[in-house]
Amino acid sequence: MDIRKLALHEEPPMELLLSADPSQRIVEAYLSRGECYVAELDNQVIGVYILVEIKPDTIELINIAIGEIYAGKGLGKQLVMNAIKRATTKGYKVIEVGTGNSSIGQLAFYQKCGFRIEGVKKDFFLQNYSEAIFENGIQCRDMIRLSQQLQE
Repeated sequence: MDIRKLALHEEPPMELLLSADPSQRIVEAYLSRGECYVAELDNQVIGVYILVEIKPDTIELINIAIGEIYAGKGLGKQLVMNAIKRATTKGYKVIEVGTGNSSIGQLAFYQKCGFRIEGVKKDFFLQNYSEAIFENGIQCRDMIRLSQQLQE
């Protein structure tokens, strides 16, 4: 799997991005503020993530997605580790990520990748998404914020 920055002339992989975030409006907003990276296998885009600076020393990993047929093969972890490496190389001191309170698998996944729970943005998904989101039989209401200190 090769991971590279999306070229300016290329269209972002919206189908993958929308699989991780159902709001096209929100996806387009952070695409315009960040850098999009794609993972390719046999010249086909199979994964994506976006990095957005949120403070001079802090970058956020937003919308990490891997094609459904490639899930569970360790490729998502490779994407996260690639994002951490890029953030470190760019000189950031902290990398953050946010996920829904109902995203049980993602919460475990990010912690396995070295992130620690930093806080909760209560009612984030109720205030920012027009339709209710349910995962694992739980309504997604709050955003769980996680962060990781980066090595210098």
